[in-house]
Amino acid sequence: MQHFHKVLVNTLIFNVVTGFLAYSLLFWVYLETRNVALAGILNAGYMGALAVTSIFFGSIVDHNRKKTVMMASSCMTLVLFALAGVVWVLWMDSATISLDSPALWVFSILILIGSIVEHLRNIALSTVVTLLVPEDRRDKANGLVGVVHGMSFLVTSMMAGMAIGFFGMETTLWVCLVLTLLAVLHLITVEIPEPEIVTQHADATVPIAPAPSADGEVFTPNPVPSDLHTVSRGLDIRGSLAIIRGVPGLLALILFTCFNNLVGGVYTALMDPYGLELFSPQVWGVMLGLTGLGFIVGGMIIARVGLGSNPVRTLLLVNVGIAIIGIVFTIREWGWLFVAGIFVFMLITPAAEATEQTILQRVVPFRQQGRVFGLAMAVEMGANPLSAVIVAVVAQAYLIPWMDGPGADTALGVLLGDGTARGMALMFMLSGVITLIVVLLAFASRPYRQLSRYYASSSQDIAGQTAQ
Repeated sequence: MQHFHKVLVNTLIFNVVTGFLAYSLLFWVYLETRNVALAGILNAGYMGALAVTSIFFGSIVDHNRKKTVMMASSCMTLVLFALAGVVWVLWMDSATISLDSPALWVFSILILIGSIVEHLRNIALSTVVTLLVPEDRRDKANGLVGVVHGMSFLVTSMMAGMAIGFFGMETTLWVCLVLTLLAVLHLITVEIPEPEIVTQHADATVPIAPAPSADGEVFTPNPVPSDLHTVSRGLDIRGSLAIIRGVPGLLALILFTCFNNLVGGVYTALMDPYGLELFSPQVWGVMLGLTGLGFIVGGMIIARVGLGSNPVRTLLLVNVGIAIIGIVFTIREWGWLFVAGIFVFMLITPAAEATEQTILQRVVPFRQQGRVFGLAMAVEMGANPLSAVIVAVVAQAYLIPWMDGPGADTALGVLLGDGTARGMALMFMLSGVITLIVVLLAFASRPYRQLSRYYASSSQDIAGQTAQ
């Protein structure tokens, strides 16, 4: 656990630095050019690249020692940020920055690629939890991972704008470059003990005892190719899907997560516009930062009490809560209600993320986890921006005009009351209702029972085996 805590601290430093620089870049580009399209292109390109590379990164994690992966990722990030510094000194002219400025594009791409490469560490971290943390403590360890992500979000979202406003891009770049160098030096001192048997792609998995149901159905793994470690080390989608299909109910879990992130596009698209209808930009920025504390508190709660004996059930219960929040937190244009709803949403989100991590760490063989985590992250990151674009278009073109016109006199109009953002409120409510229906159906589904029983009957205590 001491090794795990050191890795976690190092990950926090890297996540804060890279996220801080990426946010600062996007803020700076918009303030310098006042070009919404350019900022949107950079943001969409960043999210899209994260989704695509996650699968490739997962294969890299599976085929290399975790310390080697983290060190290579960190050094590449440092080199790319340093090259961005060279571009700034030798080529960048802030007085002539525009959409067709080659220097601006090269500078921005170097920083964004450096931030994307750092994401390789996050996939490796998920497998490090399996490697270093005893099985009965993984849910709490994943809660600590949630705390790290929450602290990263809080720092980057609140400080990036202040840094650009008070110090400018140049100072921000040099500070981040120095912090990245210090984080690399710290990582050199961090040890990740990885047994040789894991490096040689042995399963390192305790045999799974079949768990028959009352009607005699046995929940055992589906056949999976035994030579998956020899599959292409690049974009190994086939190998990832084969692994997922080998675990009863796991594909349904991935699809459920995909659905959640499609619905999450409602929050991505409308949370800031709705907040800006209720608050001034300055106050909304503070409110958003304060609600981010919910993510930290939620992660600390999971780290303290865990996720219960059946994380699959916990995941669905958390989504019941998310659905209820979506239904009620914009039912009136009350600032306190909106902020409270976001805080509770942030508070329970770490439980959803920790449950998925804990399930995968137990039911997927360690030597194959990188590919599965990579594919799951690709689905998550790809679904959200896609749905955000659709939601934004639908809300702007249909729901907002309808609620401002004929919809105001309907039952929905009476339910949601008066205000300037009733169309967005209707979208939040609809997403909550749809989520609630899907979660209730999931509770009654066969994949839910399969995965719950398979999880209960499986074991993968690599840390415990290593200690013995």
